[in-house]
Amino acid sequence: MKKILIFLAVILFSTIPSFAVEENLTFLYINGSNNNDTKMKDWYINGVNKLHPVLKKKFEQNSSIKKWAQDNKLTIDDDPQIFFWGYDSKDDLDFVKDRLNLSKAFSSTLAYGIRSLLTQYMHDAIWVQKTHNMLPLLDSLNERVKEQYAQGKHVILYGYSAGTFINYQYMIYKLPYINLEKLFTSLGMDEDFIGFVKENPMKNTCLSALSDSKGNIGVISNTGHLVLNQNVDQLKDNYLKLDKATEQYCAPDGAVKGFVNFASPIPLFYSDITDKDYQITFFTKYAIKYVLENGLYFLTVNFREDPLGFPSGRNLTAKQYEQVLNVTLDNPTGVIYDNSSVWSKRSAFIAHTSYWSARNVFAKAVVKSFVDGTKFQYNEEYQQQVLNKEKKN
Repeated sequence: MKKILIFLAVILFSTIPSFAVEENLTFLYINGSNNNDTKMKDWYINGVNKLHPVLKKKFEQNSSIKKWAQDNKLTIDDDPQIFFWGYDSKDDLDFVKDRLNLSKAFSSTLAYGIRSLLTQYMHDAIWVQKTHNMLPLLDSLNERVKEQYAQGKHVILYGYSAGTFINYQYMIYKLPYINLEKLFTSLGMDEDFIGFVKENPMKNTCLSALSDSKGNIGVISNTGHLVLNQNVDQLKDNYLKLDKATEQYCAPDGAVKGFVNFASPIPLFYSDITDKDYQITFFTKYAIKYVLENGLYFLTVNFREDPLGFPSGRNLTAKQYEQVLNVTLDNPTGVIYDNSSVWSKRSAFIAHTSYWSARNVFAKAVVKSFVDGTKFQYNEEYQQQVLNKEKKN
């Protein structure tokens, strides 16, 4: 009887199909500026809800992305997630509007109109770019990412307009790309401290976990330099607690699959990233290395009619990134790619707010950027075609 039962069990389990475990992929949308009242919040949320099904469908229909999703065992969530920060800037905006109203009595109509327009469209972008406003938002966004990851969901972060600043800073502050031994060596720590680090290895961490209010390793100065805690004994004690700070303040390794920036004015507000003496540039270098080595996507998609849609830079191949950054990439599969030449067929006056109404065009452009960016960085034949075309132009 026992042999019969074992035989039946074998037959039963052999007929049950085996399925690869699938994990969901969340599209998490980050709002831009001028979304700080109920009317504009509703406008943004309605836009995302109209865009997301179209974007999801375009992703699922593309054969290259379908293969990528299958290889990574990912399926896209039906419902979008939204990270809304618009109300955070409201108090500061009310202060500016109050001063704006005072100027109405003595300003010309034209000057008042221009001042009002600048206040409406630029205030939040300036507000969120300031570090003391940005860092709490990054912490809140990271909690959302960690919540999704705890549910078996990876994320692609979609930053719109000033929301691209949050995407960019999230990459710099929250991705776990910092090797601590290399960091302390580059900062000129003595052999005794480097020996201590080697004897007590910690996980790779993020810039956020090193700060004085979290990991208490050092302070990020106004010039972008990491100023270490000068008390060496205290620094060693804090170093030994870094894994806990990393777990609390950094993105889980593998949680983020990509970033998509659209209607992006990043170069206008972060032009200091080209300054070699600005140490954030040092961290940016290794954040980019992490993106490329860990298969992440960092895409920029702008309508060419959008006056605030700035190209993030010239597209580079993986080999060119090695030369520019002076690093060696270990089996890179990630993609950094700019597509700022998308025809929206909208006027320059409304193009910046047309990514929802022109959602089919935009969704198609995101998919094209995903595919073309991969080919450009890793397919030499395609690279040559693009470079030859650029020479002719």
